[in-house]
Amino acid sequence: MNRTEKHQTVDSLHERFQGVPGLFLIDYQGLKVVDATELRRKIREIDGSYLVVKNTLALRAARGTGVEQLASHFEGPTAIAYHPKDVLGLAKLLTEVVKSNPTVRFKAALVEGRAVSAGEIQAIASLPPREVLLGRLISVLQAPIRKLIGVLKAPVRDLQTVLRQIEK
Repeated sequence: MNRTEKHQTVDSLHERFQGVPGLFLIDYQGLKVVDATELRRKIREIDGSYLVVKNTLALRAARGTGVEQLASHFEGPTAIAYHPKDVLGLAKLLTEVVKSNPTVRFKAALVEGRAVSAGEIQAIASLPPREVLLGRLISVLQAPIRKLIGVLKAPVRDLQTVLRQIEK
């Protein structure tokens, strides 16, 4: 790779790193070619990206982006997986791959601009989808109002019950 190609690679990576809400660093050492190809296919199916790039080039590209927080993890064989929108879906997919291939392991991740250790990635992957979380939040926010309405309706309901009993 000549100097011009390296500059183009660094510039391309820098642009990708700036617009990515989440990114995963993976130690792919020991991953068979067939499994790596399958992993790339699965990531492409969900519109994600999987790159294997030299650590020095990735570090240069990371300058001035959130990925710079992960600089200490760019050692040894490192693959980068990211998705422009669905970080949770990518985390679930990669967690399945790590479970099925014991030689593959997470190094670190960047989620919503925050560096995350390899241990926390499992917790992120176990979260329900965003729509479910939003539904739960709405339910929690509506609960006090529903209870207040129930309390306000109680005297009328009780009066109605008493009047029915008197009628009988």
